[in-house]
Amino acid sequence: QVQLVESGGGLVQAGGSLRLSCVASGRTFTNYAMAWFRQAPGKEREFVATISWRGGNTIYADSVKGRFTISGDIAKNTVYLQMASLKPEDTAVYHCAAALMAWGSSNPNAYNYWGQGTQVTVSD
Repeated sequence: QVQLVESGGGLVQAGGSLRLSCVASGRTFTNYAMAWFRQAPGKEREFVATISWRGGNTIYADSVKGRFTISGDIAKNTVYLQMASLKPEDTAVYHCAAALMAWGSSNPNAYNYWGQGTQVTVSD
């Protein structure tokens, strides 16, 4: 059974940084793509970034390019999201997702495994 467990969220002031972690378990993820999505209250789930384990290809949402970095440690089955220059509009629950595919996707429907999420709150 695949499990994704996020951690690292919290309260930070605008301009600050946070690093989120997602630990995956239940199978070998070598041929998987991993992603981060976020959902703010009253809004739809929004794509943030994705990485493929094989090749390390990454894709970012325009809203986070240059501020967020997605990376992975296959030995630890862990994906990270380093967030810098945080803005109040980055406030959301951040979810980790996984799917058996060579390239990541910005479409949440492409992912069949999801974590429970971790809250990120950015204050003015």
